[in-house]
Amino acid sequence: MHYLIHYPISLFVAAIICFLSFFTPPQTELNEIPYIDKIVHICMYGGLSTLLWVEYLLRHRRINPRHLVIGAVIGPVLMSGSIEILQSVCTETRSGDWLDFAANCTGVLLASLLGYYVWRPLIQKHFFRRKPQA
Repeated sequence: MHYLIHYPISLFVAAIICFLSFFTPPQTELNEIPYIDKIVHICMYGGLSTLLWVEYLLRHRRINPRHLVIGAVIGPVLMSGSIEILQSVCTETRSGDWLDFAANCTGVLLASLLGYYVWRPLIQKHFFRRKPQA
């Protein structure tokens, strides 16, 4: 219940990613773009990890690096790996792909770098300012 209250947007996006991972997409002209599938994977997992970082940072003045690594890095990577395995074992229309997993991990890594070097300083500066002393 704690996670539903504190990370609602991230959980919603994770649910959408799970749905899309087992959904058979229609063929479109975008399929002609080389590596579009990998770009989509980077964006999906980069977006999820970014949301996890931002929701965590907005709720915690003091950062516990272990919680961030487990929740915003290891969690999405494990989710990604599990989905790729389930796609290869449980579906006939989708296949697990190591390159998809690599693209997902790349998205998580990029989001973590962005979270640490961009979002963390911005949120600490603008949301957790010290009050001026009188």
